[in-house]
Amino acid sequence: MQGAGDFLNVFNIEASKISVTLSLLLIFVGLLYWYSVRPFSVLSRCGIKHPKPVPFFGNLFMFQQGFFKPLNDLVKTYGKVCGYYLGRTPVVVVADPEMLRQVMVKDFSSFPNRRTFVFAKKPVSDCLLQLKNERWKRVRSVLTPSFSAAKMKEMVPLINTATDALMKNLNVHAESGEAFDIHRYFGYFTMDVIASVAFATQVDSQNNPDDPFVQHAQIAFTNNFFRPILLLFFAFPSIMAPLSRFIPNKRQDKMNHFFINSIHKIIKQREEQPPEQRRRDFLQLILDARTNKESVSLEHFDTSNDAHETDVRNQETQRPQKKMMTEDEIVGQAFIFLLAGYETSSNTLAFTCYLLALHPECQLRVQKEVDDFYTRHDSPDYANVQELKYLDMVICEALRLYPPGFRFAREIDHDCVVNGQQLPKGAILEIPAGFLHYDPEHWPEPEKFIPERFTPEAKASRHPFVYLPFGAGPRNCVGMRLAQLEIKMALVHLFHNFSIKACSDTKVPLELKSLSTLGPKSGVFVKITRRDQGDDLSSAD
Repeated sequence: MQGAGDFLNVFNIEASKISVTLSLLLIFVGLLYWYSVRPFSVLSRCGIKHPKPVPFFGNLFMFQQGFFKPLNDLVKTYGKVCGYYLGRTPVVVVADPEMLRQVMVKDFSSFPNRRTFVFAKKPVSDCLLQLKNERWKRVRSVLTPSFSAAKMKEMVPLINTATDALMKNLNVHAESGEAFDIHRYFGYFTMDVIASVAFATQVDSQNNPDDPFVQHAQIAFTNNFFRPILLLFFAFPSIMAPLSRFIPNKRQDKMNHFFINSIHKIIKQREEQPPEQRRRDFLQLILDARTNKESVSLEHFDTSNDAHETDVRNQETQRPQKKMMTEDEIVGQAFIFLLAGYETSSNTLAFTCYLLALHPECQLRVQKEVDDFYTRHDSPDYANVQELKYLDMVICEALRLYPPGFRFAREIDHDCVVNGQQLPKGAILEIPAGFLHYDPEHWPEPEKFIPERFTPEAKASRHPFVYLPFGAGPRNCVGMRLAQLEIKMALVHLFHNFSIKACSDTKVPLELKSLSTLGPKSGVFVKITRRDQGDDLSSAD
């Protein structure tokens, strides 16, 4: 009997341990579940409609194939102020143009910061997109004068060199007569422009793909949004953020090391050179601006589009900023040129050529305008390309249909109300430019390619905040003028020398990718022919 009693005691003890373990496990699972769903009441409390989120990941998996179409569908389903959860972070999607005017311009001081990534390392952490508040204003005040019309004129010789290489590469395909991916060649072109303008490096990325600059630059565009490590950041941001600095990434670290060392080396060389021997590129303009006593206030930052309004309520934020940039910040700005300028410009060039290949009557009109241009000028430059009004309308319409920067965001730093809508602190406010550009309320027959949407009269009659290819307000795209210049110069040379034609390999409609920027998923295949001197352009009239 005593043995049976001992057995029962041991059994009871073990059962008690199992019970405690199960209780702790249940408590842990309960707390974990509570942690995973705790933020998911934020949007509902503010009256913002949204799809049902799943624990930890929210609505993240809606976007596995990209953001462009799902965001448009979201707004169509839930309204022009709606939301979703990116992991545990609430996102408020605002597609109401009047509310966007308030957020991006009139109440800019309440929404001064873009969404930043806490796991970003140097040089990305020092770039303009990641900077906040006073530090952002200081750096932007230095950069803004570097993109003036006068300074852009100094970039023309550098862009011309890259354009010459592009024309030679395209001529090979004109002679072969075979279909090819023109998007790929625009990628070579924009890579060459960025290397020259932002990194003071002359490369021929098509014919010399083993160039160290080209190889390291390609690393920047191989990240997968849905990698397991990034999914963990979305699911456990407060836990993963402090750990991010200890997570090794040899390829990215190698890339960062290369660009940081390259810029520091060039800066040292420039400082040792006499001023007259220094190369006139973007890097030099920044170095010059560091010693310039001129100051630029916040109200002059918006140079992107017709939506340049300033409200007197923001005057306290518009005082001149002290002009100075560290070398780390200079490296950061050069690097963001690579990240923000490479795909966006090459995609815009490819989309424009795709649309003109499908609309030969518009292409003929562009060529007629370009031919007339060459009767007055020997070559394009910053000033005279502004004369090409129809080409500008074509580019604007291409950017409407295929905006590379189809979404951008602002942080909501404090609880506030905009146009009667409550916005919660800690959420992200997302601007779906891609939806705005297709909103039938403002764009009749939005799927059609109609360059005449951008005549002066048409633009004046339309709400300025339904067309946002470069953003708006003080945090617009600072490199807009340079991007437009390189795009126009490339297209002027191209359509002066060639005609682009759709063929059996041209996909209609195009397959798109949209995890970061909006771009062609599998290239843009066309045929290209040299123009004969006697081309009949009468049908373009």
